[in-house]
Amino acid sequence: MTAQTDTPGSVTAVYKVSGMSCGHCEGAVSGEISELPGVSSVKAVASTGEVTVVSAAALDDEAVRAAVDEAGFELVGKV
Repeated sequence: MTAQTDTPGSVTAVYKVSGMSCGHCEGAVSGEISELPGVSSVKAVASTGEVTVVSAAALDDEAVRAAVDEAGFELVGKV
């Protein structure tokens, strides 16, 4: 489990999500995660299954899992 601090006050985390296969999948996952409080950006890449999230503070893993589930995919864990 790794988290990097890019700029003062922000945390970047990379998650592995299974089941994404296209741009629509990326949009669904990004849209749900971006609704979480404190999230400033989300970039999902279907080809790698990686979702990079920048937030004001570290996110609760269960909140991220719930958002990914809501989008119809499975959170494997942090990269």
